[in-house]
Amino acid sequence: MTLTGKTALVTGGNRGIGLATVRALAEAGATVHFTARNAANLAAAHRDLGETKAIGHHANMTDRIAMATLLDQGFDILVNNAAVIAPIGRILDISSEDWAQSIDVNLTAAFHATQRALAHMVAKGGGTIVNISSGAAHRPQEGWSAYCAGKAGLAMLTRSVHLEYADQGIRIFGFAPGVVDTDMQGAIRASGINPVSKLPRSSLAPASEPARAIAWLCTPAAAALAGQDLDIRAPDLRAAVGLPALT
Repeated sequence: MTLTGKTALVTGGNRGIGLATVRALAEAGATVHFTARNAANLAAAHRDLGETKAIGHHANMTDRIAMATLLDQGFDILVNNAAVIAPIGRILDISSEDWAQSIDVNLTAAFHATQRALAHMVAKGGGTIVNISSGAAHRPQEGWSAYCAGKAGLAMLTRSVHLEYADQGIRIFGFAPGVVDTDMQGAIRASGINPVSKLPRSSLAPASEPARAIAWLCTPAAAALAGQDLDIRAPDLRAAVGLPALT
């Protein structure tokens, strides 16, 4: 699995799946950039990465100007990873403002990043985009109306980009990483609002597993799967990536 000579941007790459993906892409040979929302998160990510070479940027996904400036560097790979689970609550118990903010982060900002990156990819004849999806894109969960709606929209964005630009060398994937041991899952467990929140931490997968799959999707080996919303639990995908079979 080699990405030597490729440049990549991972949004929200300072922790969890994002940080593991930065590491996996760098280990595959890519020159990796990532975003973090503030300077403290950026510094913590660089400490965690250790000897792994990556370039961090202080940029909030919803800051259109900052993200446009970054994306105009032109990347071969974009991983739309940044997302929020809040607001967690039944529909009558949350504010419309918080719901709209979730959609802005999880869908609108991902659209903006995709659009900006896509223009450069098309101009140079190709590129790869991986949108971090979720089972919540297809199955509602109590208390997650904003998150589910945002991820459902992102899944349709994936299909739309594939329809419009696959013939111009663009490979785009939706990828559901499963239930992974991250800070987001900690917030979900604390809420206690739906079955996902009641999963024991011992049952959660390490972030290195979806990161390895994301890096694999960025290689030519995954070309036949472009345009799909993939799930890490699929046996054929796990076998192709080299992940152990689920029991």
